[in-house]
Amino acid sequence: MKELVEVIAKALVDHPDCVSVTEKEEGKETILELHVDPSDMGKVIGKQGRIAKAIRSVVKAAASREDKKAVLEIQ
Repeated sequence: MKELVEVIAKALVDHPDCVSVTEKEEGKETILELHVDPSDMGKVIGKQGRIAKAIRSVVKAAASREDKKAVLEIQ
């Protein structure tokens, strides 16, 4: 899932070299932290959070296929 979030985020931002994703496992829950350049934060979040919500939906669907729960935090 880490790679999935990274590919999606790099396609959205102007500075793809500044994109990093860290993954923490806590039982059945996976916490993904997405770090982007501060100037690209708006592109990842989108108007009224629509893009962030769409990325979270994709991550949740990918996690459910593996019988896990995933949470995406954008920082």
